[in-house]
Amino acid sequence: MTAPRAQLTLAEVECIAREAHAGQRDKAGRPYTEHLAAVAEGVRARGGSDDQIAAAWLHDAVEDDALSARWLAGAALPQQVKDMVLAVTKRDGEDLPTYARRILATPGALLIKESDLAHNADPARLAVLDPTTRTRLAEKYAQVRSLLGLTAPKSPTEQRD
Repeated sequence: MTAPRAQLTLAEVECIAREAHAGQRDKAGRPYTEHLAAVAEGVRARGGSDDQIAAAWLHDAVEDDALSARWLAGAALPQQVKDMVLAVTKRDGEDLPTYARRILATPGALLIKESDLAHNADPARLAVLDPTTRTRLAEKYAQVRSLLGLTAPKSPTEQRD
């Protein structure tokens, strides 16, 4: 019988996420890992647990095919981390109400999605996009926030207060 594997540390999860998304760019052409770091920091700043921070680092890994669902299933991570990652992973063809219900039904997942939406909807981040894309994404983020029962995002200044 083999001994159980030690759980990955938060630093190891960050390294895995950074490596998995290395070379990827966001819609504005910035390194995608900047988004992951911002979401993880947002979760930490909102009082999230280490498990939630780990899930924040991995929140787009399966959706973006940076890591497979099979990798996640076998990873030395608490089941709660895996559940949160899968909860915030939007599936092909899935409607937003179904997606929102899954997030709300998964303990801890709402905080990760709240931080993700806050960074995605950051006016400075949206400002560099073409007007059509900016409008489409802003409307989508507002719809998801509404479905999740989240209030309007705070500005970075308000978040620090």
